[in-house]
Amino acid sequence: MKIRTIAAYLVSLTLLVPYYVAESIEPLSTAELASHCSHYAKEPNGVDAVFCVRYIQGFIDGAIATDEKVAQNAISEIKNEETFSERAMRQRKARTKSSDPTYYAEFCLGTKLSLKSVAEKIILSLNDRKHNPKELPARDAVYHILRKEYPCKKDDAK
Repeated sequence: MKIRTIAAYLVSLTLLVPYYVAESIEPLSTAELASHCSHYAKEPNGVDAVFCVRYIQGFIDGAIATDEKVAQNAISEIKNEETFSERAMRQRKARTKSSDPTYYAEFCLGTKLSLKSVAEKIILSLNDRKHNPKELPARDAVYHILRKEYPCKKDDAK
């Protein structure tokens, strides 16, 4: 009886641990990311610079994956039970949707830009601390920079 009680307790505890760990993860701050990125100019292959570039790349990859999935989910949801007006709206959106995979995230990188050029522009902006509050999470700072530096233009829509 005691063994079952202890086993049940351990199983319960094991199931709760990931929940507490996930809640305790603190987001990377803009100041921390800027600190890593400040090493890019002098040592682009150093640990800090690589961390900075990989963070930016991960953010962009996440935005691309999210935008594509959100668009696919929206289309499949609309197709399930759409009215005449919903179908008209979907078709109108299809004509104005940009080919850029981050269009819905409100920044457009296009296909001709290299990760290096995008990362360098973000790094320059991060190092310009007067435009980046230190308490802002890094993900918000990178997102705001991307929206500011690479806005989607009406010409991007196809």
